[in-house]
Amino acid sequence: MSFGVYVHIPFCARRCDYCAFATWTDRGDLVEPYLAALRADIRAHVADGRLTPATSVFFGGGTPSLVPPEGLMSVLAEIPLESGAEVTVECNPDTVDRHLLDTYVAGGVDRISFGVQSMVPSVLAALGRSHDPENVATAVAAARAAGLRSFNLDLIYGGAGETVADWERTLDAVVDLDPPHVSAYALTVEAGTPLAADPARHPDDDDQADKYLLAEARLTAAGLANYEISNWARPGHRCRHNELYWEQGDYLGFGCAAHSHRAGRRWWNVRTPERYVDAVEQGRPTEAAAEDLEPERRRIEGLQLALRTEAGVPVEALGADDRELLEGLLEESDGRLRLTVEGRLLANEVAVRLR
Repeated sequence: MSFGVYVHIPFCARRCDYCAFATWTDRGDLVEPYLAALRADIRAHVADGRLTPATSVFFGGGTPSLVPPEGLMSVLAEIPLESGAEVTVECNPDTVDRHLLDTYVAGGVDRISFGVQSMVPSVLAALGRSHDPENVATAVAAARAAGLRSFNLDLIYGGAGETVADWERTLDAVVDLDPPHVSAYALTVEAGTPLAADPARHPDDDDQADKYLLAEARLTAAGLANYEISNWARPGHRCRHNELYWEQGDYLGFGCAAHSHRAGRRWWNVRTPERYVDAVEQGRPTEAAAEDLEPERRRIEGLQLALRTEAGVPVEALGADDRELLEGLLEESDGRLRLTVEGRLLANEVAVRLR
């Protein structure tokens, strides 16, 4: 049975204008104590049987590639793994070099997710991103040279000032790198971010719809198949850790603000790295809050997640009247309903009608 581990690394060189994650740019002095706390926390979970061998591990953030690679791998070494487990690390292309990737591969990493967002400098600047687009190709070449099994290029579309031509330029540059996996997300406005405070930079729904259709056409033509609304992959390169989330699987989260799920119970850790380190060092629980999902809510959430994927939902998940109303947004085969390309643009409209 699939079981995942998520490890949150909250350190960044610069905070992007759209980011609402638990990340900090001024906590460099906490890197070593934080990594030590992660190791201790993981060991405690292994010792009492809460952490069993994982089928996937995901280091996210933040920017995991900012911390010394040997330190990150010392955390991975504490996590028991099933044979063939997928291990992913998120990286900023500017922070990648051959030593870092060689250290990752030696430590058991087999997949990298590069935060590319755009290949157009003006678009990156509007997003508050700091990396150089030219470093993306260098990072991809280094990943291949290091022998990594797979990698992902992560994109964001719909930022202020991004023209259709800009987005086409990004897609063309990405496809030219022949990636095995691409994620493309519509820019969203999160409360409390610099983006939220500047309505003039908020994305336009119609513009984002047009850009999604461009991404679907360009990536599909390049041989990448859509398997979740925002994700395209070649055979054998899907992100197994994300699939675990979409299937409502069980996973444990380590680090500040990390979320966990087991058998319908969800919980999350204290938000700041200082509080997380202190809790581990003092032997106190790191959990900040939790919720238990009622069976019916869990069932509906499962359908909503499945709708986003190529698996779709059973035909009976929508009434006949709703299926007629949603004509053109769904296609039926083998007793299941799946979103059409146009349906992906209106997935939320379909999801609220699931029963």
